[in-house]
Amino acid sequence: MSRTKSVAVPVLAVLLLGAGCRGSLLGPELIGAWGGEHVSLTVVRDGATVEYDCAHGTLAQPVVPDPRGNFDVLGAHVFEHGGPVQEGEIPDEHPARYRGWTNGRWMTLRVTLTDTGQLLGPYELRKGEQALLYKCL
Repeated sequence: MSRTKSVAVPVLAVLLLGAGCRGSLLGPELIGAWGGEHVSLTVVRDGATVEYDCAHGTLAQPVVPDPRGNFDVLGAHVFEHGGPVQEGEIPDEHPARYRGWTNGRWMTLRVTLTDTGQLLGPYELRKGEQALLYKCL
């Protein structure tokens, strides 16, 4: 093997390993519970669920940040109300876009209801942190 090839192979291996580590920093580490003031997020492999003081929602796609930590996921947002849910009651559900940023330990989340344009957030979350929710009564 020539000297050029013998140097290029280890350098290429280090670059590939480094790229794999960088991708994994923002991949599997997102799975689990995230909490913050007025918000709780549970990320699973194929999406996430979110709980607010008086609402809840779903992220219908995997949360996969780009190399800078930004993500943009479609889902649904449902407003809740105090008291019991009435039989036959139609949920106040809206299509939603969940956008945010994460470094694997911290996350900022903003929600846009795509049918009304209403903006919710920003919410600040931390991985493994317990949420501080005040459910509507």
